[in-house]
Amino acid sequence: MIDLSSLKTPGWQRVVAELSAAAPDDKVFLARLLGILVQVSGAKQGVLFAVERGETESGPAPEPRAVLTWPPSGDGQAVGAIENATDVRAAARGAADAGQIRVFGTEKSAAFYDDQEKGSIIALPVQSGPDQGTAGGPKGVITLIVESRSKQALQTTMAMIEVLAGYTNLHGVRQQLLRVKAASAALDLAAKLIASINTSSNFKGATIQLANDLARQIRADRVAVGWVRGIGSSGAVRCIGVSDTENIDRRMAMIQKIEAAMDECLDQEQAVLYPAPPAHGEAGPGAAGGSAGDALLSQAITHAHRELGASDARLKVVSLPLRENDKIIGVVTVESTAEGPADIGSIELVQSALDLVSPVLNVRRSDDRTVATRAWFSTVKGGAWLVGTRHTVWKLAGLAILIVGMLVTFVHVPYRVEAPVEVQARVKYTMSMPYDGIVESLEPGILPGKLVHKGDLLATMDTTRQDVQAAEAQSQIIAAEKEADQYRNSRKFVEAQQAQERANQARAHLREAEDEIARAKMTAPITGTIIAGDLSDKIGAAGKLGDPIFQIAPLNDMIVIARVSDRDIAMIQDEIAAGENATHGDIATKAAPGKKIPIIVERIVPLAQAKEGKNTFEVRCRLTGDAAQTLALRPGMEGFIKLDTGRRTLLDIGTRRIRDQLRLWLWW
Repeated sequence: MIDLSSLKTPGWQRVVAELSAAAPDDKVFLARLLGILVQVSGAKQGVLFAVERGETESGPAPEPRAVLTWPPSGDGQAVGAIENATDVRAAARGAADAGQIRVFGTEKSAAFYDDQEKGSIIALPVQSGPDQGTAGGPKGVITLIVESRSKQALQTTMAMIEVLAGYTNLHGVRQQLLRVKAASAALDLAAKLIASINTSSNFKGATIQLANDLARQIRADRVAVGWVRGIGSSGAVRCIGVSDTENIDRRMAMIQKIEAAMDECLDQEQAVLYPAPPAHGEAGPGAAGGSAGDALLSQAITHAHRELGASDARLKVVSLPLRENDKIIGVVTVESTAEGPADIGSIELVQSALDLVSPVLNVRRSDDRTVATRAWFSTVKGGAWLVGTRHTVWKLAGLAILIVGMLVTFVHVPYRVEAPVEVQARVKYTMSMPYDGIVESLEPGILPGKLVHKGDLLATMDTTRQDVQAAEAQSQIIAAEKEADQYRNSRKFVEAQQAQERANQARAHLREAEDEIARAKMTAPITGTIIAGDLSDKIGAAGKLGDPIFQIAPLNDMIVIARVSDRDIAMIQDEIAAGENATHGDIATKAAPGKKIPIIVERIVPLAQAKEGKNTFEVRCRLTGDAAQTLALRPGMEGFIKLDTGRRTLLDIGTRRIRDQLRLWLWW
């Protein structure tokens, strides 16, 4: 027996070692797997395709997209010229739809080549991770173009390919383990940061605590926290917390550079790293976020970050957005020279932790707002559900302007002219002094506000002088008549006539005195209420003929006098012309502004009056309210009236004054 255990197979050891080695991402592993499969199978060319799902309702699926070819192209491109491209793409589509390895023959040669096949195409679906090939995502397929072989050789080749393709499961498990470790690290970092934030009493203290703890956890030289001012990501970032810094002076050049870097991150809505990492090209099917992150970071604009890091050649600057519900609410800028998040993995770790910290920090910010500010942000948040999260305020403003524009243009509302009013009694009677004399007495309770009836005694004048005059006139009459009789008996007719005239003159004086005595008792001429006149302090005082002493008016019949501007009187005249009861309105007095009493316009006095620098017309209106409302009014009350002038659009109402003024200015 011969011991053959010392035999070595360096080729397979290298293949196994290479496939078993950890790959940084899916693209690197698939490129490595493609190269090994080409070498092991002896294929002329291998191509890695990203194949979308089969035909859908929206139309046929897109053609398989080549991601990588092996051997690499001479010009350094990832994808070179593909042999038998049509057949190879068809094979990739067939293997993707079947979900298993497939072998396809290429087109046949001419007859003088003995009708032999040129070769075969082996198509192998691969999984680059546990989530590869899920609904909606592309599926990776490796195609190998091999020369013509026997069926047994092809079966052997397919067996080796399937064995080697099994290493994708190992790679997928490793990638999943890395993601779990990264998530655990992010959760641990986020838990520490949230715990430190909750120890602060206000939002500013929370941001400073976040900056200090994050700088210690990732060993950064300086960490700055900025918050977006305004709604959404359309505003500017204001630096509110810097590690190991108690007070921030925004006039400092350093703070201004930090805010410029934060604005740069906000504008691009992604993380920004300076110096930017090299780009590795487009990610393959199922590529993890690392490679894609490299591409995004390498293409980011870093002008402000370059200026911030210009002070030290070793300084690395990275800005990470603070997000909540796909909205950027702040930015964290990290500066480090030695350690810190300078690689893609560290950046992803810190970004994941900040994504967990952002909602907590936003709650602390909300707790520090006033009630009015909270209401505003709640309104904007509710509006974002209607119009979207980007430029919410501008969209809501535009929507509000559109709605208001439609309302003012198409909605008709009653247009009411407003004017000051005064309540007056329709009938008023003024009592005055019947003659020059003295007020002797006043009946009890005769004061303003007293309801009197026609014929009621109100006051009595002193008649002493009139009594004397009456007595003298009576004696003069008797004496004159006796003298006239004596002259007639003596046939002195001329003297008798003169005596008779003196008797007649005395009778006139007597009638005058008796008339004044009769008028001394002042009685109510109408039934009504005394609205003016108080003689309680004028008893015994002298007065002159015609001096007003009482004013009586019935309060059950009131009239409203409105002073309407000449700019509005034409509209009321038009309404009156439409019918007697066409113009209605309401009045409200200053004494009871909450009570509205309906009125109807009776007539317009066709004479303008200048009052308080304005030209107004007197409009007389009658009350149409119930008895209780009408009796509550008193003469002399002032208030405002609103008269209906028809229905008009809000646009017409709002621009009427302007249009009238323009007509006056442009009139010729």
